[in-house]
Amino acid sequence: MIFTILAFILLGTILHFVIVHFSKHGRLINAIPGPQALPLLGNMYSFQVSSTDLWSLVRNLSDQYYPIFRLWGFAMPFLNIRHPKDIEVILGNPKSTQKSELYDLLMPWFNTGLLTSAGRKWQTRRKILTPAFHFNVLQQFVDVFIEESEQMNMTLKNEGGPIVRDLLPLISEHTLNVICETAMGTSLKDKGPNQEKYRKAVYDMGHSIVERLIRPWLYPDWVYFKIPAGWRQSKLLRILHGFTMGIIKERFSYHEKTNDKYLTGFTDDKSQKAEDVDLGIRKRRLAMLDLLIAAHRKNQIDIDGIREEVDTFMFEGHDTTAMSITFTIMLLAEHKEIQDRARAEVKEVLDANNGKMSVSTLQNLPYLERCIKESLRLYPSVPFISRRPEMDLKLNNYMIPAHSTIHVHIVDVHKDPQFWPNPEVYDPDRFLPENCQGRHPYCYIPFSAGPRNCIGQRFAMFELKAVVGSLLYNFELEPVDYLKDMLITSDLVIRPAHPVRTKFIPIENKC
Repeated sequence: MIFTILAFILLGTILHFVIVHFSKHGRLINAIPGPQALPLLGNMYSFQVSSTDLWSLVRNLSDQYYPIFRLWGFAMPFLNIRHPKDIEVILGNPKSTQKSELYDLLMPWFNTGLLTSAGRKWQTRRKILTPAFHFNVLQQFVDVFIEESEQMNMTLKNEGGPIVRDLLPLISEHTLNVICETAMGTSLKDKGPNQEKYRKAVYDMGHSIVERLIRPWLYPDWVYFKIPAGWRQSKLLRILHGFTMGIIKERFSYHEKTNDKYLTGFTDDKSQKAEDVDLGIRKRRLAMLDLLIAAHRKNQIDIDGIREEVDTFMFEGHDTTAMSITFTIMLLAEHKEIQDRARAEVKEVLDANNGKMSVSTLQNLPYLERCIKESLRLYPSVPFISRRPEMDLKLNNYMIPAHSTIHVHIVDVHKDPQFWPNPEVYDPDRFLPENCQGRHPYCYIPFSAGPRNCIGQRFAMFELKAVVGSLLYNFELEPVDYLKDMLITSDLVIRPAHPVRTKFIPIENKC
């Protein structure tokens, strides 16, 4: 009996393989170049490597089969693109906003929040959340960026003299503070151990998801959550969801105590009452979480929906920014001439403003902004994204059948020598207006592009300029660990595989 069942399973597998590969869909996929796939197994055997080797393997394949290659994960095809014309076809198409099935692996964490949802739900959520990132609202957030930057500087200065620090723990602590103070309207000042536990869970969760990603046999939840790897992820999920639900409950409690009077509009500092200050929440900003609570009051979103968005933005709003700041600091430390020029610009602007940052000073730092943009070119926080178009699409050289999984390799288009001469060289002047003219708009997409571009990109740029500018004003940066020696691990964001350190040398500034 068992042998009969096994024979039927094998026969069914072979039949499925033949149908997939020799149907019209399969023939179109196999017309695209790529490494030799084994019958039934596909290419997954070559991806069972360490996370750092996986990163190098995909970069090599991207170069070898430029500008497009296909892989097979058993009977599941994956197409990989890096040419800006092809990327524009995918990301610029309003009918190509569906995320691929690989994002299903994020569902236990984010469920169907803004990152993973599609169709009407995504449109509704985007409409609810967009006002939280309006420029007028971002202006109100700048004081938090500045306060956290000053706190980071104070932490470094209090240790006395030149100091060497591991960048990621230092920076991610402050970027998590920022997203909670601004988007969630909640302070983390009394949540030290829980904050550190949350950040470690984010890091471990990324590794867990990538390990599952390269093992298609673990995609079904009913398989994955029955094995030790799934049990470990379940434990991480309890930490992640517990942290965010605590924040949500705290904000709900605050609005109940204030009779919902801060759920709409803004108040200014002069109208802030003493009892409001005692509650420890800033009232002159309408946080993203407040918009979700207001929508909840109108029955537009339930509690689970609020948690989806809070989980999504807590991760995206702190981890991606922390990585960008980390790489920008390392690049500036290794390029003293560029660092000195950026510092001179920051010093001139801040000294004219009595050493204080403000919205206007952050908007008046064009060279620093170019330094950050060039850092995001070399080390985009999100190195690849994935789509599943709803219709057949014609790329440069190939027809792509509907419902194909298409990976957009942001990190590779950012280093394409056809569009970026000497692509490994750190040169902020690539982003001078005259040097941007004629450049394909989809060869630089650190915040994605098209209808599903990053809703928080202006928020991120303000925060990046505030943190990096403040550090440059107060410290000289010297490299300890070098980028040429750094291994990158495959993760949800671009991430060093080991600690990366920089030396901070205090500067005495007199306005």
